[in-house]
Amino acid sequence: MQKRLLDHINLPKDLRQLQPNDLPQLAKELREFIINIVATKEGHLGASLGVVELTLALHYVFNTPDDLLIWDVGHQAYGHKILTGRQDIFHTNRQEGGISGFPKRAESAYDTFGVGHSSTSISAALGMAIASQLKGEDKHHIAVIGDASIASGMAFEGLNHAGVTDTNLLVILNDNAIGIDPSVGALKQYLTNVKKGKEKQDNIFEALNFDYSGPIDGHDFKALISELERLKLVKGPKFLHVITTKGKGLKQAEDDQVKYHAPGKFNPGTGEVYAKSASRQQAPKFQDVFGHTIVELAVKNKNIVGITPAMPTGSSLKFMMEQIPERAFDVGIAEQHAVTLAAGMATQGLIPFCNIYSTFLQRAYDQVIHDVALQNLPVIFCLDRSGLVGEDGATHHGVFDLAYLRCIPNLIIFAPRHEVELRNIMFTAQLGLDHPIAIRYPRGRGRIIDWQQPFSEIKIGKAIQLKEGHYLAVLTIGSISSIVEDAIDSCTNNDHISHYDMRFVKPLDETLLHHMFKTYDHIITVEDGTIIGGFGSAILEFASKNNYATPIKTLGIPDRFIEHASIKQQHQSLKIDADSLSLLFSSIAPLGL
Repeated sequence: MQKRLLDHINLPKDLRQLQPNDLPQLAKELREFIINIVATKEGHLGASLGVVELTLALHYVFNTPDDLLIWDVGHQAYGHKILTGRQDIFHTNRQEGGISGFPKRAESAYDTFGVGHSSTSISAALGMAIASQLKGEDKHHIAVIGDASIASGMAFEGLNHAGVTDTNLLVILNDNAIGIDPSVGALKQYLTNVKKGKEKQDNIFEALNFDYSGPIDGHDFKALISELERLKLVKGPKFLHVITTKGKGLKQAEDDQVKYHAPGKFNPGTGEVYAKSASRQQAPKFQDVFGHTIVELAVKNKNIVGITPAMPTGSSLKFMMEQIPERAFDVGIAEQHAVTLAAGMATQGLIPFCNIYSTFLQRAYDQVIHDVALQNLPVIFCLDRSGLVGEDGATHHGVFDLAYLRCIPNLIIFAPRHEVELRNIMFTAQLGLDHPIAIRYPRGRGRIIDWQQPFSEIKIGKAIQLKEGHYLAVLTIGSISSIVEDAIDSCTNNDHISHYDMRFVKPLDETLLHHMFKTYDHIITVEDGTIIGGFGSAILEFASKNNYATPIKTLGIPDRFIEHASIKQQHQSLKIDADSLSLLFSSIAPLGL
């Protein structure tokens, strides 16, 4: 019986003891290991399967961790983690208390740079290479970046700088024609032509002063190792173009690369994704409410356009791209461009819905301020994945948006508590606003089955009372109101608790706030954003400005990064789950008057 090689590989130094002809067997075992774990624990599958041979070749040829290897985004780094001392604990990937789903400096010396967002690897690797040069060190610096990520502005900035240095930098383009969704844009077409041998123009990477080689087969060990060994001897910035297949080794993942990017639980033998229980009808995902609603509105309003930076599936703008393709735009991994593109459209009377994950809008902060808010252009920002997002962890939580947006003049900020309110604020926004608006909503499903109700206009800056009480007022923003409702319902003294959905963080309903501060003995704010600078801060500022002395307690995300776990576990750890809130409310509200 053939011995299992992976059982004896704990670190890359063990890998380097093998003969080159052992590597195909090890690649097969590594793929099986990844498939078996992800099938039951979930995670990002296709990207890691696609770079198994490349991962093995890099650790085989280079002296990691002394030679520095940076993975862009990190979706493809599962094989890297397994080979670098984490095989025995890989089953804890993305679980509470377990290892991160992305490379993380605090986790391993082999994780040389923390990566959760795309297009950072070239700049980081160049920074390391310059540092090595200044310190007189002789080491290699390798950035592995995908064809979708390299089209981002930051990647081009890194290439532009690296090309005028003599640093020991190797950029490896993992070209599989897909990120999470298929790659788009002129660079994608250029790379397609290169692969087919049809590109007649000058090589763009050679024009940037890189020593270019490729394209080569990223699943051919002989070609990979030979070329990497050669490049070790080449001075200055180098660029290796590698062709891979995302999902390699699992037929279903190769055939449906979008679905198997992160497929959830599946049968490791057949690759079949397990169907969700159909025993009861489920409420929709917020992203699907957005996706269907924008189509419904755009059919009637010809000025509506949709924009997303490389997330048509994740944002559900794909529905508009299928039905009204001429007015729906995937601009690639280019958040800054997406925002300013929307601003340009708004100047000409179009109504742009710019859908960007909350955590990715951070990457376009200057454009939100300079290109949209400063000019008071009525761009409609739809911020998906706001609040805590669960297993993706600290790199992906959308908890900073309320704080970083609230300080920007001219910007309206709204958070719907459920699906119907998301529909209604989208309807309201496209009727015409005097300012830009940010609509933030969470990952996952809501609670309302019958959500496709007739549209109703929402009055800007108007909050609503959900429950009347006499002593304690609980103020919420967004979908966390449902948790607060459950908490209040379980309080034996809930007759003394009022609940208000403020809906707007900006402008605040000051008329209602004056009433609250004159009526209640205690006020608590609850949000799934940062306590510092967020919704609760806005209420504290209002109280200070108006000289109210009512005790106020602010609950939300504390001043630290929240690690990966389920959203329920994260809420529990922060004591903003229903049970913890119920105990708190009960301790403040009197048992009787």
